[in-house]
Amino acid sequence: MDLRQEPSAATVRRWRRYLADERAEAQIYRDLAVRRVGEERAILLALADAEGRHEAHWRELLGSRLRSEPRVDIRTRVLGFFARRFGSVFTLALMQRAESRTPYAADDDATDSMAADERIHEEVVRGLAARGRSRISGTFRAAVFGANDGLVSNLALVLGVGATGVSPQTVLFTGVAGLLAGALSMAAGEYVSVHSQRELLAGSRPSADARRAIAALDVDANELALVYRARGMAEEEAQARASAVLGGRDTLGVDTGAVATTDVDEHEAVGTARSAALSSFLFFASGALIPVLPWLFGMAGLPAVLLAAALVGIALLGTGTVIGLLSGTSLLSRALRQLLIGYGAAALTYVLGLLFGAQLG
Repeated sequence: MDLRQEPSAATVRRWRRYLADERAEAQIYRDLAVRRVGEERAILLALADAEGRHEAHWRELLGSRLRSEPRVDIRTRVLGFFARRFGSVFTLALMQRAESRTPYAADDDATDSMAADERIHEEVVRGLAARGRSRISGTFRAAVFGANDGLVSNLALVLGVGATGVSPQTVLFTGVAGLLAGALSMAAGEYVSVHSQRELLAGSRPSADARRAIAALDVDANELALVYRARGMAEEEAQARASAVLGGRDTLGVDTGAVATTDVDEHEAVGTARSAALSSFLFFASGALIPVLPWLFGMAGLPAVLLAAALVGIALLGTGTVIGLLSGTSLLSRALRQLLIGYGAAALTYVLGLLFGAQLG
């Protein structure tokens, strides 16, 4: 755009919006950095500096037209609130989505380097968010699966039993029994799963005895290279690694090398089996309680069914949104997927209950 021409009012408003967003996003990164240390803190502060350069660009274009600081939109204010209060992976996931929606590539008033910066920022934030996702993946998996299973299974249970025409008290007791049985089953299954997974990972790690034995190996004839070959190295690479380890021994014969390790995806075992089991129990129970609420408060018949379905639908949309948020994918598609799967299972069970009740009648 020719800067000698007076920009339109719409253009000035757009520049002001960009300025507000850049200023707010820089502050969000600084707020996140307060809760980080080391490399992550340095990366976040560097992102804030980059947003500051973009802010300066819009300030220069606005010039004397900038008579007051522009107001930040509600979305960015919400992000700032979460960054200051929590500084969690949720905020990074939201920032990842915000960076991906940059309008600079289609805006002639933004430079090519600014548009490129925003794309790179998205990947940087994606990397930071991935670190957070890996740290919470074990407990998060148990929480989401537990809540979703509780919602769907208990809704299907109470609707299926209720459709047979039994009394409201029977539906209520059935729902409570389903809650307790399902929560205990989920907790036990998650405990066994995580505990077994950690045992498998431990079985893949090099033995301490093997490390201590390196010092006594015959330099000219030994099987150390076979260890590396067994863990995926090519023969020449394994031999070179073994020679380097043997050549690095100190005069006391203490092993200063390390037996090769596999790139085991250990983040899947984040958290203990006990914490995963507790998360599964609590979240399944909280999810399974929702379909029972109408009968718990004395409702019966079709009104209870409709209210239970509505409450569970809202909760399913919530769990789907959280999954989409943390995975960096579409929030709407993940929310609708959860809703359709849950309603599909409940509807099928309800129809079967109607058929079964009709046969009994």
